[in-house]
Amino acid sequence: MIHYHGTPLTPRRELYGMAGKHFCVSFARPDDADICLQIGQSVMWDNGAFTSFRQGLRFDRHAYYAWLEPRLGHPHWAVIPDVIDGPVEQQKSLLAEWPYPNELAAPVWHMGLPIDYLLFLCDRYPRVCFGSSGKYWQVESEAWCFRADKAFNALAKAHRFLPHIHMLRGLALTGKRWPFASADSVNVARNFKDRNIDAETMARRLDAVQTPIRWQEQPEPQELNFAEV
Repeated sequence: MIHYHGTPLTPRRELYGMAGKHFCVSFARPDDADICLQIGQSVMWDNGAFTSFRQGLRFDRHAYYAWLEPRLGHPHWAVIPDVIDGPVEQQKSLLAEWPYPNELAAPVWHMGLPIDYLLFLCDRYPRVCFGSSGKYWQVESEAWCFRADKAFNALAKAHRFLPHIHMLRGLALTGKRWPFASADSVNVARNFKDRNIDAETMARRLDAVQTPIRWQEQPEPQELNFAEV
C-alpha cells in the first residue's frame, strides 16, 4: 500500500522532516502544496469537495482545475470532482468535463452508488477512490464492512488482478483484510504532537503496516438488506 499523509502539517520543520514521503494535499487546504511537490515522493491532489460539503460551502471546480494546471504530472495525480451523495448521472457529467488526461486522475465511487458503476470506473481509469458518505460514513461500521466486502467480491470476480483502489480517509485500514492499493488520512498531521513523537516517526510506523494484495471472498449476509446493488 502507498500511504499518503495529509496536510497541512505544522510546524514546517516537521513537514520538511517528512521528505521522501507520499503526501495528500487538499484544494480546501493548499497551504503546503508547493513544499510537498519539492520534497515528496509523490503527491495526490484532493479536490476538497468533501470538506466543502461538510462546511456547507460551494465547491468551485473550475478554480480547482486552474490550481492543478502547474502541479499535475507523473507521478502525481488528482481526484476528479465529485458530488457527495449525488447520483451516477451527476458523477458522469463531471467525468466528461475533466480537462486533463485520465492517467493523471482518479474518480470517486461513493459506496452508496451501484457496484456496476464501480466496475465501469475501473475499466476506464488507472485508479479509483472509494468514498465513505451517507450510511457508509463511519469506516468499519457494520454497513461499511458489508458494502466494502460486496465491492471487493465484485472486483475480484471481474479482474484476475485487482485494480488500483484508493481509500479516501483510509489509512486506519492498513493491516485489515481489504486490499487497498493506497490510502490517505491526516492522522499524522493531527495526532503526532499528542503522542510526543515527531511526525516522521509516526508516519514511518504507519508506512510499515501493509494490506494484502489478494482478496479472500467474503459472504454477503442477506439479512442486512441494503438497497444498493
